[in-house]
Amino acid sequence: MNLLKQIFTWWNGQTIGTRFHTWRFGTRVGQDEFGNVYYQGGKDSEGRTRRWVIYNGYADASAIPAGWHGWMHHRTDVSPADEEYKAREWQKSHRPNPTGTSQAYRPPGSLAAAGERPRVTGDYDAWTPGN
Repeated sequence: MNLLKQIFTWWNGQTIGTRFHTWRFGTRVGQDEFGNVYYQGGKDSEGRTRRWVIYNGYADASAIPAGWHGWMHHRTDVSPADEEYKAREWQKSHRPNPTGTSQAYRPPGSLAAAGERPRVTGDYDAWTPGN
């Protein structure tokens, strides 16, 4: 079943191509608290070491913790696995994207929000014949 997912889906873990590339060129760097596994290997067009992640489950870029995000984007050369990384108090932990769920943000006046939209000063009354 896992092999079929890797052949036919790109959003669920890794694809066959990613698995082969990781096997051939990747060096495992570490794993985060969500089970995402981080790799590096080879060089990009700017001469930097390529870095990638294989997600544990659905591919959701917001599921990368702050420390690993900095490493992935070459802001630091030391991975969180190689240092004692502590998140700052202002860094929020991962929360899945609520778009399309009942927890999605629906501002006042949204067509998806419950209730009636409040009237505002910019509203206009449409012209009707006879008025």
